This record gives sequence, C-alpha cells and structure tokens, in this order.
Amino acid sequence: APSATEQVSSTGSLEKGEKRKFLEEKEKNGREELVEKKVCKGSAGILGLKGYVAERKGEREDMQDAHVILNDITEECQPLPSQITRVSYFAVFDGHGGVRASKFAAQNLHQNLIKKFPKGEVISVEKTVKRCLLDTFKHTDEEFLKQASSQKPAWKDGSTATCVLAVDNTLYIANLGDSRVAQAVLCRYNAESQKHAALSLSKEHNPTQYEERMRIQKAGGNVRDGRVLGVLEVSRSIGDGQYKRCGVISVPDIKRCQLTHNDRFILIACDGLFKVFTPEEAVNFIVSCLEDKSIQPREGRPEADARYEAACNRLASKAVQRGSADNVTVMVVQVQH
Repeated sequence: APSATEQVSSTGSLEKGEKRKFLEEKEKNGREELVEKKVCKGSAGILGLKGYVAERKGEREDMQDAHVILNDITEECQPLPSQITRVSYFAVFDGHGGVRASKFAAQNLHQNLIKKFPKGEVISVEKTVKRCLLDTFKHTDEEFLKQASSQKPAWKDGSTATCVLAVDNTLYIANLGDSRVAQAVLCRYNAESQKHAALSLSKEHNPTQYEERMRIQKAGGNVRDGRVLGVLEVSRSIGDGQYKRCGVISVPDIKRCQLTHNDRFILIACDGLFKVFTPEEAVNFIVSCLEDKSIQPREGRPEADARYEAACNRLASKAVQRGSADNVTVMVVQVQH
C-alpha cells in the first residue's frame, strides 16, 4: 500500500478532497463548540475538585508515565484577576524514548503555568488563560530541549501531555499528542435517559491528519506508515528534539468546557487504558465502582475517598488483566457538589 506521502503526491484532487474534508470538520467542530456553550450554562457556586490516581507499570521495564494532582493552586497564583476565585490543575504525561521528558513536564509545567498565570485585572479571562497555556507549553518544551541538547549524547526522550486547568467552573483542556494515546473524558449524567455520558475533552490529532501532515511536509519532514519519518507516532509533543525541525510542535490543542451540576467526574488516562477500554466502557466501570456499597472506607476517612481510590485501582488493574502491555495511569477527578 502506498504511504501517506505517496498518496498526497500522486494526486492533487485527493489533496483537495482532504482539504475540503478538513474544512468541513473544522466548521462542524465550531458548530459543536457553539452548541456546547449554549448547553453548558454557568453554575451557581464553585464546584469542588479532588483528584485520585492509580498507576501500573504493566509489562514495561520502567514507568514512563508521570502525573500531577493539584486540587487547589489559588494561593500560588495570586494576585488573581477579580473574576477568578479558584484554580486547580491535573495532568498526565505519557513518555516515550525514556522517562526524562514526562518527568520534566510533571515537575516544571505547572510551575511555569503559575508564573505566567494572569495577575491583576484582565479584559477576557478565556483569551488570557489560553494564551497563558500556550506560552507555558512553549516555555516548558524549550527548557527541556535546552537541557536535552546539552547532554552527550543528547537525550531523545519525548512526552505527550493531557492537562486539565480548572478556573472556577470552567475547564481548559490542553493536550499534545494523539488523543488515542492519552485523553480526558468528562462523565455527565443525563436525567432524562438516567445514563452517564462520556464526553471527550481532548481533540484528536496525529501525523496522518491533513492539517498535521501538511505542517510536517512544509517543514521538510514526511509521514510514512502513520509516523513522522516513519518513526514517531505523535505530531505534537514535549521533547523529541530531533523531530522538531521536521514539523513536530509543542503547541497544544485547547478546549474549553463549563462544568455543570450534572457532572460527576473527569477521567484523565494514557493509552495503557484506552488501548483496552473505550471511554464509554471506562466511565461506566468507574460509575459501577462509585455505586458499589461493599467498598468501605478505612476508619476516619471519607467514604468518597475510598470509592474513588478503589475505582482508580480497579480500572488500572483491569486494563492490565485485559492485556494492556503498556504503562497504565488512571486519574479520576471528583466533581464535588
């Protein structure tokens, strides 16, 4: 079968067709975002957030995933604009080629975010927070690449990132790398159907997609067998210095979602989970754990803590049982009403 690059170069009409499809999808995504904004009305009062996590090394020799749970960084971000009263941060980093990029991102990205977070009054919180996230990812990537290139031999590590920044009841989800590798999913209860829906909060992008492939080719790279230069599976990452000149970038996709009183939790996990669970299956598995009355808390601990911790541990273990050979990180963020 011809490679992705051969398919593009062999026919201009195919490229035009793909461009039309890309523009149609972009327009559709825009409509969906408008609909979401209408549906997701602002909630009275700030909804609490509390994160829980479980991880399994799986069949890998080392643990290349890293994670961060910061339930409340409001004080660290002071002085805040008057419109903002609470800031939280949750992230999962899925490393490849080593553990250094994911560990570096886990240690430094939120520190850079706090330094760059808007101080004092701002005209638009949304625009300012999005710019802050873009600058934070760029700065963190540059810091790691500087450190990596100074080594002999240079580090070749890279990492995807899925970060959820909560500003009051608004979630800003920034992701780098194919969302099939790591993604964030919101569990929202539908009172009419009495079912829990799994709403994807991550935008999918990989080297074979039109926009990603065009950028890579314009930079002098190519896509073979769905990979950059036939090697790298992701088109955006932190690190991967040897591919940055080939169109791999550290610019995250950023989505915005308003929390409602129908939301139960946010699931953030890596491909070790999503290779063997669909988002819907994972959400339903967690819901069943949260409703399992046999889970009893240790003395002096809240019941919710016991159930959320059990949900993370059971889901991570189940992923390994289902044959996931990769590292597994499962983070569940409780939405407290």
